[in-house]
Amino acid sequence: MKKYFLILAMLLLTVVIGAQAQKKYNLYAVGFYNQENLFDTCHDEGKRDYDFLPNGSYKWNSLKYNHKLRNMAQALADLGTDKLPGVGCAAIGLAEVENSRVLDALIEQQPLKERGYKYVHIEGPDQRGIDCALLYNPRYFTVRDVKLIPYVPEQEKDSAFYTRGYLTVSGTMAGEHVSIIVCHWPSRFSSSPYREVAARQVRVLKDSLMRADKNCKVMVMGDMNDDPTNKSMTEGLSCKPNIEEVDKNDMYNPFYNILVKEGRGTLFYNGWWNLFDQIVMSPNMLCMKGSKDYSTLKFFQNQIHIRPYLLQSEGKYNGAPKRTTAGGVWLDGYSDHLPVVVYLAKEAK
Repeated sequence: MKKYFLILAMLLLTVVIGAQAQKKYNLYAVGFYNQENLFDTCHDEGKRDYDFLPNGSYKWNSLKYNHKLRNMAQALADLGTDKLPGVGCAAIGLAEVENSRVLDALIEQQPLKERGYKYVHIEGPDQRGIDCALLYNPRYFTVRDVKLIPYVPEQEKDSAFYTRGYLTVSGTMAGEHVSIIVCHWPSRFSSSPYREVAARQVRVLKDSLMRADKNCKVMVMGDMNDDPTNKSMTEGLSCKPNIEEVDKNDMYNPFYNILVKEGRGTLFYNGWWNLFDQIVMSPNMLCMKGSKDYSTLKFFQNQIHIRPYLLQSEGKYNGAPKRTTAGGVWLDGYSDHLPVVVYLAKEAK
């Protein structure tokens, strides 16, 4: 059945690319999804996870935890299936997961287990106890190297500021060297300079990966806690909104115009959409100057992933992401963020 879906996706892509209709292409999906407080019910020593205990403010018990696992597994399995039905994403970056125990439980949920998903996770220093992780399907992405690069404050007064680092996973996709940097930058409780620091550090990390291998395809993904228009993205990480603007040291942000031109986002706050969840990529992943050269792995399309079950269907927040809890009430929802997906294509040999 999976083979049938892959053939169907290749035929669809053949039609879409059009000008080279005699060729066939393999399609890969890569996603990112903030899990909004995927905590278990146990205290982790040294972490401020007290709200997510049975006697905590959220009364976080086994029933709520198991519902959360079920809901997130359903949503994650759906990512990428608009173009790859029955296959989904080769890799999915995650934010706000507590530890390896919740990831073990997550990939045991049937929608993910039947696809054979594995995960990469390194425990980080965040005081609330939330980390980044990467789910991956070993059929389509092989992990070779994993590092957690720490966020390093630039000012002495911030020496005790501990937050999420940059989970850097290098491996093979479509027979090529691909590196994925999963981020969750400092929250909006911190001012813009803290996220600008993160952006500069990730840019240095990206540059180092590409110096080591000029053919390495680099994707930076995450909850940036900034929009594509903010300084951290446009200057710190040097992301450009249009392919023709991208120079060798820049990155391409395909989500910029979704926010600016279409007014759509991934997070609804105070009556406005923000687009904090982004996937940006190195220039060697682009078809430059209008070419359709997919002889190597290249960007094809992107989307904010939407399903009706991910959205509130009534009330004041009708149409906003359906959270796990809101106003102290358990909604049995998903996340306060919507997931994002990019599709990559490569000519089939």
